[in-house]
Amino acid sequence: MKMRGTFNRHLSHALALLGHTDETVICDAGLPIPHQPGGPEVVDLALNAGVPSFVDVLDAVLDELVIEYATAAYEVRDDNPHTAALLEERFGYGGLNFIPHENFKKRTRHARLIVRTGEATPYSNVILRSGVPF
Repeated sequence: MKMRGTFNRHLSHALALLGHTDETVICDAGLPIPHQPGGPEVVDLALNAGVPSFVDVLDAVLDELVIEYATAAYEVRDDNPHTAALLEERFGYGGLNFIPHENFKKRTRHARLIVRTGEATPYSNVILRSGVPF
């Protein structure tokens, strides 16, 4: 049995398959998830409203991956300042891009992995672009 890291076997496996430039979406329970042949792999962790939280899942994923940069919806700044501050704290100046939410939803179709949380606050979503550790 693993001693540390992500214990969820589906998430752990999906993270291990990611390569440089692959995109992972960490999303709240309400983000539409594309259903298309050959589309992103989906790991649905949602148990009930708020469980697991966006921040818990995000931090677990960040412990496992190298991230080049992150992308969030502009709307998070006004409609969910708590999550906006959290994202700015995790990714810092220059490491976080903002796009309109409609564009964000379209970009999820091109992700390699979507991880759905139980988060029940608006715009608690981020796209992570994988980097390399060297």
